[in-house]
Amino acid sequence: MGGENGRHDGDTADHRPTAGGGPDDADPGRSIRPSDPGPALRDLLRLPPGEPVDLAAHDPSVTPGFAGDKERAADEAEEMGEEAAELQERLHAASTAGDRRRLLLVLQGMDTSGKGGTVKHVISRLNPAGCRIRGFKAPTEEERSRHYLWRIGQALPMAGEIGVFDRSHYEDVLVPRVRHLVPPEVVERRYTEIRWWEESLVADGLTLVKVFLHISPEKQRERLVKRLERPDKHWKFTPDDITDRALWPDYRRAYEVALERCSSQAAPWYLVPADRKWYRNWAVGRLLLEHLREMDPRYPEADFDLDDARARLGADA
Repeated sequence: MGGENGRHDGDTADHRPTAGGGPDDADPGRSIRPSDPGPALRDLLRLPPGEPVDLAAHDPSVTPGFAGDKERAADEAEEMGEEAAELQERLHAASTAGDRRRLLLVLQGMDTSGKGGTVKHVISRLNPAGCRIRGFKAPTEEERSRHYLWRIGQALPMAGEIGVFDRSHYEDVLVPRVRHLVPPEVVERRYTEIRWWEESLVADGLTLVKVFLHISPEKQRERLVKRLERPDKHWKFTPDDITDRALWPDYRRAYEVALERCSSQAAPWYLVPADRKWYRNWAVGRLLLEHLREMDPRYPEADFDLDDARARLGADA
């Protein structure tokens, strides 16, 4: 549930970009505007910083901010993906002129909540050259010998990039709390460390989008049964998954504490109901787009003489 068995939903590789890219015919002067009015999804799904979190009070099957069906969600996701791709290109272009901004999407949730599936659907519309995707399994021997935030820092997106974490540093306050791997005071100290660390990253130009994928125990059981029934899904299942289900209340409480203690105005948590996969994918894509819109990256001005360049090209004709 929190990465204690060293696996994660849908392994994703660590892709390190070499360059940005996008449509050659993009209009550098066109300002991107929201294609849909209505309330921002981030306002509907944000967990108020500092307030107690009761996951039992949140229905995992609802679809806040969306009144359509599965087909409409897929159509809108395609449109949002196209806009996000253009904003991604602008973000990379801006970095070539010294813009330090970047974005990190953090996905957390119980086993089968769909972290890997969300990565696949949301990032598939972006240019992989501008994305840094990392799935965090159980730490290696070297990683255990260092501060727990060390391996996270190595995977952070650089200027102009979009990063995605399938599990994250939150594993270091979830699993140790449930499994009693470290003293309680150590976990308590980590909440404060994580909050401070995240706020320092935001102050340095990182837009942090933290998403908790909220599923019900009934839906988890259904998805685990499907994994047993499909030979092509057996690799995603271990008997430990059944053992972990007995710890559901403990993990739920661990998440509630982490969501409350590590949420701030600079880096709030968003709770996405995840029993319906199509809504989950739509909602995370929408959250990503809303944050990119707010960043509003722009193409940099040319730092050379345009008339001279045109004249030189004309002379070659």
